[in-house]
Amino acid sequence: MSEPEILLTNDDGIESVGFRALYDALSTFADVTAVAPASDQSAVGRQMSTDAVVSEHELGYALQGTPADCTVAGLEALCPDVDMVVSGINKGANIGAYVLGRSGTVSAAVEAAFFDVPAIALSLYVPADGDRAWQEKATEPEDFREATQAAAYLVKHAEPAGVFKQCDYLNVNAPMTGPDGGPADMQVTYPSELYDMTAEYENGSVRLHDGVWERMQTGDIPDPDGTDRRAVVEGRVSVSPLTAPHTTHHHEALDALAETYRD
Repeated sequence: MSEPEILLTNDDGIESVGFRALYDALSTFADVTAVAPASDQSAVGRQMSTDAVVSEHELGYALQGTPADCTVAGLEALCPDVDMVVSGINKGANIGAYVLGRSGTVSAAVEAAFFDVPAIALSLYVPADGDRAWQEKATEPEDFREATQAAAYLVKHAEPAGVFKQCDYLNVNAPMTGPDGGPADMQVTYPSELYDMTAEYENGSVRLHDGVWERMQTGDIPDPDGTDRRAVVEGRVSVSPLTAPHTTHHHEALDALAETYRD
């Protein structure tokens, strides 16, 4: 059996530690081509460019553009014959329904779905540790081992198992370690609906704040078992099978409004 062809992208930038850890892990069994942002493009969602300067990189290509740009550029021009798009590993979790549209990591996978190419988005949940901010952690490739192991397993087995016949992409979030310090278990999940955004207006400025992250640190989250957030906070690898196009349903009340529009 031939090696799978992988387009690897992310939103933290091609030089990020998580990206290199994932590239090295997948390269042990796959032909991996990097098409990733040249700089940090976190939280840009599916923002697109009309022109993106491309530079050759030892891992593939670096773009002066967004993660969605990278997927389109890769699938259309730079490596069009890949079997799968893999995006990550993002330093910081991408969990909850409200986060999905903001995340550049997830958006790269969403973009792939419109090309009918299977995709996996991967992120690492990095909890704060006392006075040490989460941004100061996960600085070595080994810190991403739970995510790289999950990535390798899913890239090898998801497509042959028929997973992508029932979904467009997988949103995967891994803890740094399992609950007992050992390997983490894997759980199929759905995005949490918890939302705790607030805004305060003062002196001509509005300060926006996402309170979910503090609640995660204390364990004060109402998410039931089965949600992505509950799984990863409790030390499991969360795998959410998702679809990219917005779904529509027959809506009798809206039908009635449309019928009387010109009356």
